[in-house]
Amino acid sequence: MEVYLDNSATTICFREVAEMMTRIMCEDYGNASSVHRKGLQAEQYLRYAKEVIATNLRVVEKEIIFTSGGTESDNMALIGVAFANIRTGQHLITTRIEHPAIEQTMKYLEHEGFKITYLPVDKAGCINLDDLQRAIRPDTILVSIMHTNNEIGSLQPIVEAGILIKRKNPNIVFHVDAVQGYGKFRIYPKRMNIDMLSVSAHKIHGPKGVGFLYVDERVKIQPIIFGGSQQRGMRSGTENIPGIAGMAKAIELVYSNLERETDRLYELKEHFIRGVERIPDVVVNSSRGREGAPHVISVSFRGIKSEVMLHALEEKGIYVSAGSACSSNKAHSSSTLVAIGVEKELLEATIRFSFSLFTTIDEINYTLQVIYDIIPMLRRYSAKR
Repeated sequence: MEVYLDNSATTICFREVAEMMTRIMCEDYGNASSVHRKGLQAEQYLRYAKEVIATNLRVVEKEIIFTSGGTESDNMALIGVAFANIRTGQHLITTRIEHPAIEQTMKYLEHEGFKITYLPVDKAGCINLDDLQRAIRPDTILVSIMHTNNEIGSLQPIVEAGILIKRKNPNIVFHVDAVQGYGKFRIYPKRMNIDMLSVSAHKIHGPKGVGFLYVDERVKIQPIIFGGSQQRGMRSGTENIPGIAGMAKAIELVYSNLERETDRLYELKEHFIRGVERIPDVVVNSSRGREGAPHVISVSFRGIKSEVMLHALEEKGIYVSAGSACSSNKAHSSSTLVAIGVEKELLEATIRFSFSLFTTIDEINYTLQVIYDIIPMLRRYSAKR
């Protein structure tokens, strides 16, 4: 049996999405900037995508900017707002468990002279709203907090944070990286005081290399990519029509049965956690139930290196990740696991299991049985070394 449990890294594409994209690439392949019929066909796909996304978020179509994915959306949000508002202030706030697309961009802005405050998190991976309130200064121009953590699935108090930020200073821009949360929860930016929202298609059974950034029309932001002035000059470059249309189709499919599928994922999550906790010297780093995301579970197996565990599972046809896929191939400890206080011994003994709409109970049971079978052998092997 082949079991793919690395869905926080990427997901299989819906067949309907792949079919739509193939048709566009092979038949409706025009450039949306062209004024002939082929170009108008491409423009129609753009309009379709904007309508789908705007309706889903309950925002205005012109507030959607198509990008190459979550990383570009995060970069555009942070850099675009920081430099557009530099005369107002140079203080930014984020958390210690952000995705590298936020973390590294903040480091770049810090190098450029901006001041960054990194909010700590508790053992569950959640910020304290009192810390956020104390961190806001007269020169604060932006707060960026992820919706769902990509390694442990912690959920931040986004609604409460939005209310707090706007009460302190309505001019502060509130950005939310929703790459892991979008498609698992209903997110309405204007109700939640979210000014900017980053999303990536390949986390929701859409294509890789495409995403979007929602930007409230009142936000002062400047572009970071220049060229032919596509998308009202905010993101130049020929639009990826197949990817954009495929993303919209994926959004339609994911949100058509969202609540039912989310409930099912929470049931799978609880079943898996109960099963894995039967093993001695195992620590589950993710919150149980609905206090955390329905699809991400971080587990530390004492005495077994992550890489050893990962490849042992791979030999049995089970695909998982050692933390974030964006950093799991680099030799350093996870900043998220460090921030929530995971024991030093367990930092390099942690595996991330992440589910999708296609994950089944049979796959979970098979995975648990394989883990039961290989843990004793791997621990004996590690003890001899």
